[in-house]
Amino acid sequence: MTNAELQELLHLVRHGQLDPSSAASKILTAMRAAPFEDLGFARVDTHRHLRQGFPEVVLGLGKTPAQVAAIASKIVERGQPLLVTRAEPEVYDAVRTVVPGAAYHPDARAITLAQGRIEAGQGTILIVCAGTSDLAVAEEAAVTAALMGNRIERVYDVGVAGLHRLLAEHDRLQNARVLVVVAGMEGALPSVVAGLVKVPVIAVPTSVGYGASFGGVAALLGMLNTCANGVAVVNIDNGFGAACMASLINHLSPTVSVAR
Repeated sequence: MTNAELQELLHLVRHGQLDPSSAASKILTAMRAAPFEDLGFARVDTHRHLRQGFPEVVLGLGKTPAQVAAIASKIVERGQPLLVTRAEPEVYDAVRTVVPGAAYHPDARAITLAQGRIEAGQGTILIVCAGTSDLAVAEEAAVTAALMGNRIERVYDVGVAGLHRLLAEHDRLQNARVLVVVAGMEGALPSVVAGLVKVPVIAVPTSVGYGASFGGVAALLGMLNTCANGVAVVNIDNGFGAACMASLINHLSPTVSVAR
């Protein structure tokens, strides 16, 4: 039972559309369900959506296609949405034999299936990408955040080498509730974006760049040393992690301003 389903259950009780004993029975049934399912090679965390609001996500790296398919099948059997990251086409071929409705997003290298109730985010998450070479990481963030119930917009190829491209999107930057900014090379874009907005900016360094970029380390250090306010930095190429953080922020209820 997800948080959204629990709230709907309580709403029905409050309005007399469901008696309390029936509601209690449904809650107890959900609580008695096993917290994980042991497949031998993996223990699928079937209660993660209860603790964190979204089910376990499967990392496609380091697993055989058959292993990913078996894990995906158990998640989907529970009526939960499915997300597999870093999945190659052969992994998708295995997954869709057991989850026929699953979709493959080649740019993001992700497999998804939207099902069940996911609470909607409060506003828009804007994915900002410096260059086309950073697209895979940006799309991983976009696909992840969308499946987690967020409204997504994209602003791509607006790196600092042509700053006028970013400034042309000023209104969209201002209207976002949280931004995910993806950049390689020297990683300067998040600092520029953060200087234009009053909402959180989650910076994602990518491994794109020539030798002295050290596989994204230069961008990572540049972002960590930003002089702009309100920037948080995730690991190199971690579009998924950035999307998770952005989704948590976007699901926070708006606060009421208090005069001081």
